Amino acid sequence: MAEKFAVKKGDKVVVLAGKDKGKQGEIVRIVREDRRAFVSGVNMVKRHTKQSQTEAGGIVEKEASIHLSNIALLDPKDGKATRVGYKQLDDGRKVRFAKRSGEVIDS
Repeated sequence: MAEKFAVKKGDKVVVLAGKDKGKQGEIVRIVREDRRAFVSGVNMVKRHTKQSQTEAGGIVEKEASIHLSNIALLDPKDGKATRVGYKQLDDGRKVRFAKRSGEVIDS
Protein backbone atom coordinates (compact mmCIF):
# COMPACT_ATOMS: atom_id res chain seq x y z
CA MET A 1 0.00 0.00 0.00
CA ALA A 2 1.26 3.47 -0.89
CA GLU A 3 2.23 5.67 2.01
CA LYS A 4 0.63 9.12 2.35
CA PHE A 5 3.02 12.09 2.29
CA ALA A 6 2.19 15.66 3.34
CA VAL A 7 3.98 17.10 0.30
CA LYS A 8 3.73 16.32 -3.39
CA LYS A 9 5.26 17.32 -6.72
CA GLY A 10 4.89 21.02 -7.47
CA ASP A 11 4.59 22.11 -3.82
CA LYS A 12 6.65 25.05 -2.60
CA VAL A 13 8.78 23.96 0.37
CA VAL A 14 11.46 25.28 2.73
CA VAL A 15 14.50 23.32 3.93
CA LEU A 16 14.57 22.81 7.72
CA ALA A 17 18.00 21.23 8.19
CA GLY A 18 21.35 20.77 6.48
CA LYS A 19 23.66 22.97 4.44
CA ASP A 20 20.74 24.59 2.58
CA LYS A 21 18.67 25.37 5.69
CA GLY A 22 16.23 28.20 5.00
CA LYS A 23 16.32 27.86 1.21
CA GLN A 24 13.04 27.60 -0.65
CA GLY A 25 12.17 25.72 -3.80
CA GLU A 26 9.63 23.62 -5.64
CA ILE A 27 9.46 19.83 -5.46
CA VAL A 28 10.50 18.40 -8.83
CA ARG A 29 10.30 14.69 -8.03
CA ILE A 30 9.54 12.40 -5.07
CA VAL A 31 11.12 8.98 -4.53
CA ARG A 32 8.44 7.24 -2.46
CA GLU A 33 10.41 4.13 -1.48
CA ASP A 34 13.26 6.17 0.02
CA ARG A 35 11.06 8.98 1.45
CA ARG A 36 13.17 11.55 -0.42
CA ALA A 37 12.43 14.51 -2.69
CA PHE A 38 14.29 16.55 -5.29
CA VAL A 39 13.81 20.29 -4.71
CA SER A 40 14.76 22.81 -7.41
CA GLY A 41 17.89 24.78 -6.52
CA VAL A 42 18.45 22.95 -3.23
CA ASN A 43 21.18 20.44 -2.27
CA MET A 44 23.18 21.07 -5.45
CA VAL A 45 26.03 18.64 -6.17
CA LYS A 46 28.68 18.52 -8.90
CA ARG A 47 28.85 15.41 -11.07
CA HIS A 48 31.63 14.60 -13.53
CA THR A 49 29.88 13.30 -16.63
CA LYS A 50 31.23 11.61 -19.72
CA GLN A 51 30.35 13.07 -23.11
CA SER A 52 27.49 11.33 -24.91
CA GLN A 53 25.78 11.82 -28.26
CA THR A 54 23.18 14.12 -26.74
CA GLU A 55 25.11 15.90 -23.94
CA ALA A 56 28.49 17.52 -23.61
CA GLY A 57 30.82 16.13 -20.98
CA GLY A 58 32.28 18.00 -18.05
CA ILE A 59 31.28 18.99 -14.55
CA VAL A 60 27.50 19.27 -14.28
CA GLU A 61 25.69 20.74 -11.28
CA LYS A 62 22.37 19.14 -10.40
CA GLU A 63 20.01 18.61 -7.47
CA ALA A 64 20.51 15.71 -5.09
CA SER A 65 17.63 14.28 -3.10
CA ILE A 66 16.76 15.51 0.38
CA HIS A 67 14.88 13.52 3.03
CA LEU A 68 11.22 14.44 3.50
CA SER A 69 11.77 15.00 7.24
CA ASN A 70 14.09 17.91 6.38
CA ILE A 71 11.55 19.88 4.34
CA ALA A 72 8.31 21.62 5.26
CA LEU A 73 5.51 23.03 3.16
CA LEU A 74 5.32 26.81 2.76
CA ASP A 75 2.17 28.41 4.15
CA PRO A 76 0.28 29.99 1.22
CA LYS A 77 -0.70 32.96 3.41
CA ASP A 78 2.62 34.12 4.96
CA GLY A 79 5.31 32.01 3.24
CA LYS A 80 6.63 30.37 6.42
CA ALA A 81 7.06 26.66 7.20
CA THR A 82 3.90 24.86 8.24
CA ARG A 83 2.67 21.40 9.06
CA VAL A 84 -0.07 19.82 6.95
CA GLY A 85 -3.48 18.61 8.05
CA TYR A 86 -6.35 16.99 6.18
CA LYS A 87 -10.01 17.90 6.30
CA GLN A 88 -13.25 17.10 4.52
CA LEU A 89 -14.97 19.98 2.72
CA ASP A 90 -18.74 20.44 2.58
CA ASP A 91 -18.83 19.09 -0.99
CA GLY A 92 -17.15 15.85 0.17
CA ARG A 93 -13.62 16.50 -1.10
CA LYS A 94 -10.66 15.66 1.16
CA VAL A 95 -8.09 18.47 1.01
CA ARG A 96 -4.79 19.42 2.62
CA PHE A 97 -4.63 22.55 4.75
CA ALA A 98 -1.85 24.54 6.41
CA LYS A 99 -2.01 24.08 10.19
CA ARG A 100 -0.35 27.47 10.68
CA SER A 101 -3.07 29.57 9.02
CA GLY A 102 -5.89 27.12 8.26
CA GLU A 103 -5.57 27.97 4.55
CA VAL A 104 -6.56 25.19 2.09
CA ILE A 105 -3.55 24.09 -0.01
CA ASP A 106 -5.31 21.97 -2.65
CA SER A 107 -7.64 23.96 -4.86
